[in-house]
Amino acid sequence: MEQLLVILAGLIGGISVGLQAPISGAMGQRVGGTAASFIVHFSGLLLSGLLLFLRGGEKIREWHTLPWYMLGAGVFGVILYVTMSITLPRLGGTMVITLIIIGQLTMGILVDHFGWFGVPVHPVSLGRLAGLLLLLLGGFLIARQ
Repeated sequence: MEQLLVILAGLIGGISVGLQAPISGAMGQRVGGTAASFIVHFSGLLLSGLLLFLRGGEKIREWHTLPWYMLGAGVFGVILYVTMSITLPRLGGTMVITLIIIGQLTMGILVDHFGWFGVPVHPVSLGRLAGLLLLLLGGFLIARQ
């Protein structure tokens, strides 16, 4: 049952990215990519602050013990929102989500293979490579329209 809940949480995260990308991309078209990124991150800050308050602060006092690259992880969000404002009007929502997923899974395979950032090592396998190739083929087919 616990595994099912974890999978469900992952699917909810995927649905969130699937909704966030076109909304943020459209917002970027109206107010600019950097402005959209600011709005998205500000609303995320407000919700995170509320959740942190409700959870008793968790371990926020330990922030200064984090490695530098963890403190700068928000940079990737800014890059994502700015690139969505560029790609969405030219490629459409489906293609943008496809590219995001391909990029995420490719990076996930590398992170797993090398154990970067302290994640458990999961070496690249033939099955994972086949899955990535099928994903790339799917992206190609989606792009052909």
